Amino acid sequence: MPHVTMEYSANLEPQVDFDALCRAIHTTGIATGLFELGAVRVRAVKCDHYAIADLLPQNSFIDTSIRIGLGRSQAEKERLGEAINATMNKFLAAQLSQPYFALSIEVREINTPLSWKSNAMHPRIRHLAKASSLDKGNTE
Repeated sequence: MPHVTMEYSANLEPQVDFDALCRAIHTTGIATGLFELGAVRVRAVKCDHYAIADLLPQNSFIDTSIRIGLGRSQAEKERLGEAINATMNKFLAAQLSQPYFALSIEVREINTPLSWKSNAMHPRIRHLAKASSLDKGNTE
């Protein structure tokens, strides 16, 4: 984990490169050192229907949910949230400079006993990481 989901108002599509934003958040998640490569997932979900604040048509939003498994300290969760917040604030500086944009970010813990996962990517990525490490002379 983490699973990062951004719900965003459709009127942002002409303004924001969501592919690049997803990749920036992905890079940030990996850079925290809290997650292995095969665990990070970032997605953006366009909301075609919404009502925001005073209903002006230029109002827009991105609501970001960062779901992680149990077991990380409060400091680690805060570090993750702050890192993604910094990335998003930098990436969305133009939108944040306007009085019509709202950004929210929340770190949530997944109730592990009530969460089932199957991930065929982990073995492949772990194998590649181990092979790469061996190629570099690391035998750990």
